[in-house]
Amino acid sequence: MSELAFKTATQLAAMIKSKEIGAEELLDHYINRVERYNPSLNAIIVMDVERGRERARQADAALAKGGVWGPLHGVPMTIKESYNVAGLPTTNGRPEMKDNIAERDALAVERLKAAGVVLFGKTNVPINLADFQSYNEVYGTTNSPWDVERVPGGSSGGSAAALAAGLCGFESGSDIGGSIRNPSHFCGVFGHKPTWGLIPPRGHALPGHLVQPDLSVVGPLARGAADLETGVLAMAGPDKLDGVGLKLDLPRPRHTNLSGYRVAVWADDDVAPVSQEVRERVLAIAKTVEDAGGSVDFDARPEFDSSEAHEIFQTLLWSAMAARIPDADFAEMVKDAVALDPNDRSGGAMVLRTQTMTHHDHYRAHNKRMILRWAWDAFFKEYDAVIAPIMATPAFRHDHRPMGQRKITIDGTERPYFEQLFWAGLAVCSYLPSTVIPTGPNGDGLPIGVQIIGRQFGDLETIGLAKLLEAEGHAFTPPSGYA
Repeated sequence: MSELAFKTATQLAAMIKSKEIGAEELLDHYINRVERYNPSLNAIIVMDVERGRERARQADAALAKGGVWGPLHGVPMTIKESYNVAGLPTTNGRPEMKDNIAERDALAVERLKAAGVVLFGKTNVPINLADFQSYNEVYGTTNSPWDVERVPGGSSGGSAAALAAGLCGFESGSDIGGSIRNPSHFCGVFGHKPTWGLIPPRGHALPGHLVQPDLSVVGPLARGAADLETGVLAMAGPDKLDGVGLKLDLPRPRHTNLSGYRVAVWADDDVAPVSQEVRERVLAIAKTVEDAGGSVDFDARPEFDSSEAHEIFQTLLWSAMAARIPDADFAEMVKDAVALDPNDRSGGAMVLRTQTMTHHDHYRAHNKRMILRWAWDAFFKEYDAVIAPIMATPAFRHDHRPMGQRKITIDGTERPYFEQLFWAGLAVCSYLPSTVIPTGPNGDGLPIGVQIIGRQFGDLETIGLAKLLEAEGHAFTPPSGYA
């Protein structure tokens, strides 16, 4: 029965609709696996079993009468803790929010339920959704199913770990600095960071916040590329305020086979070097495209300096993240920023200045971002996608030291911890979609993923390319020990 746990959401939905298995039976299968495997992982930190079972019974009853709710009818799923689910806590890992119980579902949750999912739990995050790891004082530490001594990624680390261990059928996370994509890479699953604004994030925010944060998006994680498309289409489309004049009309992929694709390969960069094994996996994806008759260019880059682009992204990122900081803490940060030595160019000083910058300075950074967006627009007139790393290494060991003390070791050389934001920022800063595909475990048994970046609103293009590559063998592999 372990094979059942690792099927894709698309496969599970088909089994339910054909009455090969019932929704309640499938839910019980996953609940049993949670009871068995979750204690060592701590991926799922809130369970909602009774409501989940009632929902599954309703799914079975509807199907018995010939009714199908949607493409994910009856599929058991968990969801990132930061989404509001009525009656369940939303803390973002913050102790002071441990008693914050959501009054209603996030819009994405409403839409996923309309697509047919059976929601039965929530998955762990780092505090403030701001780390490459997933631990907090409220729920503790989440471990990778590939090696419990290593991180599952963050901030959607619980989501990716639950999927990889076969504890649920589908997941949804969020991404502002790789928070869907680095956990997908670390845990060997598929993940999609949508175009900014494609999926309204209402209900994925601190209480009282209705403004969509700059850069931040919500999106799906799964064990199969087709599930990503289903999840995106289920959640996408304007919110009520905008829906009067806007409608969803995503372009379809421009090609139906690999031979038609024109791919640029960005395998490494001096701004954020990657390990040899990660670089080799990017090149392996490129070779798959090339061997199938596609066009591959190893030198093509958008018309901007990568170092400057990274600086722009960091400026906008830390400014956006500051919106999550409590008012009292932010007031102290403003005082600290004013007191900084003008000659202090350290990383900490840079972050503090950007977190507290004026609207005037933010506008200037935003204008620089617009220049990047137009450069990408011109680039994607010549190329269909960019193949690139998402992180420099496979999953690293847990490190709960203060962030300023952390390093990432790349082929024996220590590098700054947050340097790897460079690879996430390529897509985030310019609002672009990015899909992560697994390439299989390395010699140490740790997965490695590669990201596919596409044009704005080219979400189905990057997912479509992922589907073609999955068919060529770049697919999910279950971790050992979870049979």
